[in-house]
Amino acid sequence: MKSRMFNRAALAAGDQSPTTFLQTSELKRGYWFGCAGILGFSLTLPATRMAVAELDPVFVGLGRAVAASLLAALALWWRGGRLPRGSQWLRLAATAGGVVIGFPLLSALALKQVSAVHAAVVVGLTPLLTAGFGVLLSGERPAWPFWLATALGSAAILVFVYLSGEARLQQADLYLLAAIACVAYGYAEGARLAKQLGAGQTISWALLITAPLLLPWVVTTAPPHFELVSWSSLLGFAYVSVISMYLAFFAWYRGLALGGTARIGQLQLLQPFLSMAAGAALIGESVEIEQLATAALVVACVLAARKPSYHR
Repeated sequence: MKSRMFNRAALAAGDQSPTTFLQTSELKRGYWFGCAGILGFSLTLPATRMAVAELDPVFVGLGRAVAASLLAALALWWRGGRLPRGSQWLRLAATAGGVVIGFPLLSALALKQVSAVHAAVVVGLTPLLTAGFGVLLSGERPAWPFWLATALGSAAILVFVYLSGEARLQQADLYLLAAIACVAYGYAEGARLAKQLGAGQTISWALLITAPLLLPWVVTTAPPHFELVSWSSLLGFAYVSVISMYLAFFAWYRGLALGGTARIGQLQLLQPFLSMAAGAALIGESVEIEQLATAALVVACVLAARKPSYHR
């Protein structure tokens, strides 16, 4: 009785209900995990560019998954992972097709032809597709201000692409557009599975079920003499294998599961500009004032998308 009276008094005073507080707490945690994942992913394009400088793009795109599968097997053994059941296997296969095979391979092929900065701008369209797949797969229903903020941020990126010096549509751009479609679907499907299996088990099983299929391609395209490959290319490959392909997914899928695919997915709008900064620092690619202006606009859109205009 006292507890009920206390809760009513707290609500009358404007305090949050326990359920609302829990939802707010989970959302904050979702943003923290999401930011950690994006920070890990932000070096993916520059690191891939470093790797494909001397390594076959097919080896880089698929080999990183095979390398990460060793970590996945160790993690599942150490933590006692349970086997997925029923339709979860099919959904794992769909997730793996997007984030383990599709995006890594297609982006590596693209980065053999274009700079990491150019790729980062095009990949900035990923949040819009991720939100769209989140709506289709998870039943999430963002309100119109959310979609407006997303559309404005994505439009800013598109305008930037066409105003940049590499605005012409080429084969690499087609690779990148296909890559973001793959990864957006993989993010959305993986977020659904993460609610059931956990973030770590989702990416771990996705890697393990694909490793036997990818191994022959990796062996065929591997360099005959690794000792002749520069340390920068090997370092880039190590980064995309350990961080991009595995550890960052722990945080990212956890964030999507806690905060919702559409909402947390908007943090990807920041990734292109983090990637640009990394590209400038690691491989000396230039960052222009137009890129910085676009970054500021996109950050504003991300902040607008975080406002409570969301419902299920």
